[in-house]
Amino acid sequence: MWFSLNDTNILIDPGPGSLVRCARSRPRLDPTKLDAIILTHKHLDHSGDINVMIEAMTEGGFKKRGALFVPQDALEGEDAVIFHYLRDFPERIEILKEKTTYSLKDISFTTPVRHEHGVETYGLNINFKGLSVSLITDTRYFEGLERHYPGKIIIINVVRFKPREDVDHLSLEDAEKIINFNKPKLAILTHFGMTMLQKKPWEVAQNLQKKLGTEVIAASDGMEINLDEYAE
Repeated sequence: MWFSLNDTNILIDPGPGSLVRCARSRPRLDPTKLDAIILTHKHLDHSGDINVMIEAMTEGGFKKRGALFVPQDALEGEDAVIFHYLRDFPERIEILKEKTTYSLKDISFTTPVRHEHGVETYGLNINFKGLSVSLITDTRYFEGLERHYPGKIIIINVVRFKPREDVDHLSLEDAEKIINFNKPKLAILTHFGMTMLQKKPWEVAQNLQKKLGTEVIAASDGMEINLDEYAE
């Protein structure tokens, strides 16, 4: 997920194939223009290309640039995902922690609560000149989750069509609860598992929009959204 906010470019969760998708994007997304990479958690589908994207952002370490924001367990332990040799490539590495605010140029973002997802996981509330975006990354639903993400744009990882107790992911039912509580200007459903894909996410989003009276769209590869339309 690539955010361009004025002259600031942020890549969130560079999973497998991120570098190839940047190269194939039209217009092309240039990793050397990145100001930061944010990793919400270290699972492979979110971190698979993080090392190659750090390499790309810094031109193989020859241009020390950019910031890296990651949970502690992405750097430590047997399952650390950030290679040691390139940890000096970015200008700085900051550790994500619960209830903490971070700054990048004229952008700020907070990690309001630790998610329930097996590894250290944080969603984001991004604020930039009247624009507020909440990213609810992977988690099982827990009481009060929706209160932590009041953005005017809410992006929700909806893996399941129906909830399962043994799966630490949100379902469509959970997404509906979050959207109905916050009533954002725009809700974006993304990160679909097979049960969501089988139900045709674009139709699911249309039905949810009719039910709640809130604009709801289903994300797709290469989708581009003009965030300025939703700024206050």
